[in-house]
Amino acid sequence: MASRKHLAAVKGAKVLMVGAGGIGCELLKTLALSGFQDIHIIDMDTIEVSNLNRQFLFRQSHVGQSKAKVAREAVLKFRPEISITSYHANVKDSDFNVDFFKKFNVVLNGLDNLDARRHVNRLCLAADVPLIESGTTGFLGQVTVHVKGKTECYECQPKPAPKTYPVCTITSTPSKFIHCIVWAKELLFAKLFGDKNQANDLNVRSSDGASSSEQAEDVFEHRNDEDIEQYGRRIYDHVFGYNIEQALSNEETWKNRNRPRPIYSRDVMPNGLGQQNGSMEKNGASNDVYSVSAMASLGMKNPQDIWSLMENSSVFLEALKLFFLKRQKPFEAKGIAGNIVHAVATTNAIIAGLIVIEAIKVLQNDTKNYRMTYCLEHPARKMLLMPVDPFEPNKSCYVCSETPLSLEINTHRTKLRDVVEKIVRAKLGMSLPLIMHGSALLYEVGDDLDEDMVANYAANLDKVLSELPTPVTSGTMLTIEDLQQELSCKINIKHREEFDEEKEPDGMVLSGWTQSPAVAQDDKKSTANAGSTSNASASTEAEKTDDVETTGRKRKLSEASEAVNPDIPSVAGSSTRNPEKLELVDDDDELVIFDNWDSVTSKKIKLQ
Repeated sequence: MASRKHLAAVKGAKVLMVGAGGIGCELLKTLALSGFQDIHIIDMDTIEVSNLNRQFLFRQSHVGQSKAKVAREAVLKFRPEISITSYHANVKDSDFNVDFFKKFNVVLNGLDNLDARRHVNRLCLAADVPLIESGTTGFLGQVTVHVKGKTECYECQPKPAPKTYPVCTITSTPSKFIHCIVWAKELLFAKLFGDKNQANDLNVRSSDGASSSEQAEDVFEHRNDEDIEQYGRRIYDHVFGYNIEQALSNEETWKNRNRPRPIYSRDVMPNGLGQQNGSMEKNGASNDVYSVSAMASLGMKNPQDIWSLMENSSVFLEALKLFFLKRQKPFEAKGIAGNIVHAVATTNAIIAGLIVIEAIKVLQNDTKNYRMTYCLEHPARKMLLMPVDPFEPNKSCYVCSETPLSLEINTHRTKLRDVVEKIVRAKLGMSLPLIMHGSALLYEVGDDLDEDMVANYAANLDKVLSELPTPVTSGTMLTIEDLQQELSCKINIKHREEFDEEKEPDGMVLSGWTQSPAVAQDDKKSTANAGSTSNASASTEAEKTDDVETTGRKRKLSEASEAVNPDIPSVAGSSTRNPEKLELVDDDDELVIFDNWDSVTSKKIKLQ
């Protein structure tokens, strides 16, 4: 039975929920049933049909309406006595500033993107309000506690960005298998089934600098006078034939590379071969979107076979025909392509319950019992839920410890605009940045700026760093601030002439933001992957240890599992020695995997 102190902490708490999606629906319900009386919800999204399988507060009739408002109305039907305030808005709006966050006793995140998570983390630090983070992907989930000065903040451990590849390498000189995959998935697929006006024409430049854009101006448009077979062959000839010829005209490029061979459909497949081999009607393809298969249509049954050039070409044309004949929506197409990890409602419910448990601990200031808990897909050391002590704040974190960063950059070629877009916004996640060199203001964003200031800052954006009114050169220390987030950090500029186009496509390298000692000790053995679940996580050799540290003493993981969750049965002879530690960055979307989970748990720093 709950103690009086417990009940008082819950009833007197003012709670802010950010996100009313998969986790948010379960969380709001659990908060209401746990006795919380004053709950505020922020969510900018509206309800879609695809939400209904797991976001149980919503019904078909709610499609198109605000998630936050409908969730509020649904919960008030069975808990009419409590207060729920909803905001159909973006948490990054200026209304939700530090003063707004100071009104709450705890903030609970159920967001679906890294940018918003970082923004909330910074506002919580500035307002000195505890934050409880969460995320799920399929059967995997996590809950983490972040209290200023006591535990690490959300950004103490860097979230590696998804691997990117220069477009010029992908389109002109691909040299790796992954280049072909990225080309097909991100460029060709997007051009065929996405916005045909996007800045992606899949062309290359010849040696005289002329572009093939004139020839290709309408190549991706399906003409009224051609059938699907003709259209597919025209696309095939353009991307595998014409573009290759254009690339070969750059003689200098191929001096030390194997020259590619242009391929045209007439050389690989006689006219009409597609009609002879593949027919959607003949092969009885159903209307089920997930039954669409070029292989089945062509009578190819073994997916492990190595295809010939003709078979590859046939699959390309047949797949194109099937997509255009069936008119698949982009969402369905991405699902078929494997971009989406479908959510599991049970995982969301488990994570929501864990969030509330940690929220109650925070409200009671029960520091010794804070836990980061990971929900695993398969039993690992007899555990499906793995709780561990939070880490201490990372002294190298530029967000909560204000440690200076270092930026290697070519100050004679790089413009201020590149620094703002690629570093300040993309990597540091600042919304309203202000950049200073000493007392000189180089750039600022705000509604209260006069026209002359706006024009001056706009002019600065297009200037090379070394040619700014106050030149930025090697050794310059820039101060970057975000007034909305009340965040300030310093960046030390280091001039560097050349960058590896493949490994450093941005032409600049930000460093100084390192993992805390708890993880960094095994950094050489550990890799992490943030971003879409379609990104592969590199495997590393893990240390073999069976210990987990708990407050007060060290004991075997098997003992800890039975003490934390005695209802989970032991798995005799389990061969799982190194369970993956996951850090889910997006609800239903993204995750980070630490392959040497043992080294993380056995060497973590306990809270003092």
